Amino acid sequence: MKMSGIGGQAVIEGILMRNREKYAIAVRKPDQEIEVTVKKAKMLDEKYKWMKLPFIRGIYNFLESLIIGMSAITYSGSLYDDPEEQKSTKLDSIGKTIFKDKLEAILMAVTVIFSIIIAVVLFMVIPYAVSRLLTNIVSSQTLLNFIEGMVRLVIFFLYLFIISNFEEIKRNYMYHGAEHKCINCIENGAPLTVENVMNSSRFHKRCGTSFIFIVMMISIILFIFIKVDNTALQIGIRFLMIPVIAGISYEILRFFGKHDNKMVRMLVAPGFLLQRMTTKEPDESMAEVAIKAVEAVYDWRVFLEEYYEDVPLNQVEEEIKKSERALALSASGKKRRHNTRKVSAKEAADLTAELEKKVEVVKKKEEDALAGFELEDAPIIEDQHSERKIYENLGESKAKAGQDEEKSEFVIDIPDDVFTPASQVRNDAGDKAIEDFLNHQNLRERAKKAVAGRLEEERRYDEQKKRRLEEKKRREDKKRRDDRKRVDDKRRDSKRSGGKMRSDKSSGDKKIKADSNKSNSNRPLDRDKNSAKKAASNMSKKRRKPNTSQNGSKERGSDN
Repeated sequence: MKMSGIGGQAVIEGILMRNREKYAIAVRKPDQEIEVTVKKAKMLDEKYKWMKLPFIRGIYNFLESLIIGMSAITYSGSLYDDPEEQKSTKLDSIGKTIFKDKLEAILMAVTVIFSIIIAVVLFMVIPYAVSRLLTNIVSSQTLLNFIEGMVRLVIFFLYLFIISNFEEIKRNYMYHGAEHKCINCIENGAPLTVENVMNSSRFHKRCGTSFIFIVMMISIILFIFIKVDNTALQIGIRFLMIPVIAGISYEILRFFGKHDNKMVRMLVAPGFLLQRMTTKEPDESMAEVAIKAVEAVYDWRVFLEEYYEDVPLNQVEEEIKKSERALALSASGKKRRHNTRKVSAKEAADLTAELEKKVEVVKKKEEDALAGFELEDAPIIEDQHSERKIYENLGESKAKAGQDEEKSEFVIDIPDDVFTPASQVRNDAGDKAIEDFLNHQNLRERAKKAVAGRLEEERRYDEQKKRRLEEKKRREDKKRRDDRKRVDDKRRDSKRSGGKMRSDKSSGDKKIKADSNKSNSNRPLDRDKNSAKKAASNMSKKRRKPNTSQNGSKERGSDN
């Protein structure tokens, strides 16, 4: 499992996904279309490098995530607002007049501050007040602080339990599960398809629920050491320690995300238990929304190439299929108690026999109903749960063919207990085989379509990967050619410039010398001087000749 670096949260009927400075909000609108909006965050930590220091980055990321999350929830909720409620009021016009373009930012800041105040009162002031009611019984300040932490945890659990019973919150938790499934699918090395997303786990180590639980535990440990008598000072110190607790909790969560061993799995287990409350199994439409949000800001295909970069190229496809099979096996091993139960072999056989009898009854009544009618005139209906529509449409088709009114209203009265809805059939494990017995033809066609779609998807993926590799190789070849050409041009230019300079210099020297000789020969005084010099030099040579010969003979004699 490899860390992808993306994160997100659920919004109203949608999902927010973030990758560094970009984040996308994908919302399924009331008309069932998916609207995706991509925005950029203000990366203050890029401008101020000290914000990336350990513990400080946790405080900054916590506040930034809170602001972006509130803004995304407000935006997604606006898509479901009543148009009449969206009309501007006098208060809106006054706010725009005073604050102009900063009105939305100011409202968001007020909302965040108000949320923080509520959280402080609910999880800090109330636990402190409840624990101080026991001062007559408990004298130890350390024990009172520990009781305060336990009360805080109880309030937190009750808060999650109460809000999870609201229908809107349940759907929000389903989108929360879809967000986790998308990230787990990518980080397990599987392609981002609806099938793989649905097979992935809805629990994640870097979830915000786990972060809040870590905050609770760290606050219990640190608040134990606060030992002052003044009540206002005790609450003030607790409030000032919130950034410190957030920074420590962020570093712990970051450590959990980067490591995967027995100790880490043991430490993240309580967070996973809490995520059973804050995440629910999504449907396929929610998985589609999550995929749209991820693809708007993150290229998961490039991540998979990096994921399998150490695997030989001819084995990458097999490794991807292994990851998909592992996800499918983990999903099939999950037990959903709300819609399954164990049955014995005898009970399953009895249910099968009973349903076969029902099928025979339906077939017999169908034969009686179709007696004297031509099936070619009957419209085909692809509905495996309601055979009544077949008979109703048969009557309508015969009415169009000119039959009398009595026959055109011909509808067979079939008892309701003959037809068992698929949702009821799937309520126990034994009836699963019975459902397959009735729907084997439809299942076979669906399997063929699924296999064909999967093969087509793999073919497209292979083609895209091949094109990317060819494009990469083409760019590298072009770069090498350009570099080689640039080096050759530089060498050629240097040779040319150096030869030309030497030839120009020698020719210039010769020209200067010739010009000087020519100018000197043209002057009569210089010509006489030159002739006088030549005569004097000849005379001196003639005088030196005997001496040189004598010296030469002496040297030869000495040598002998």
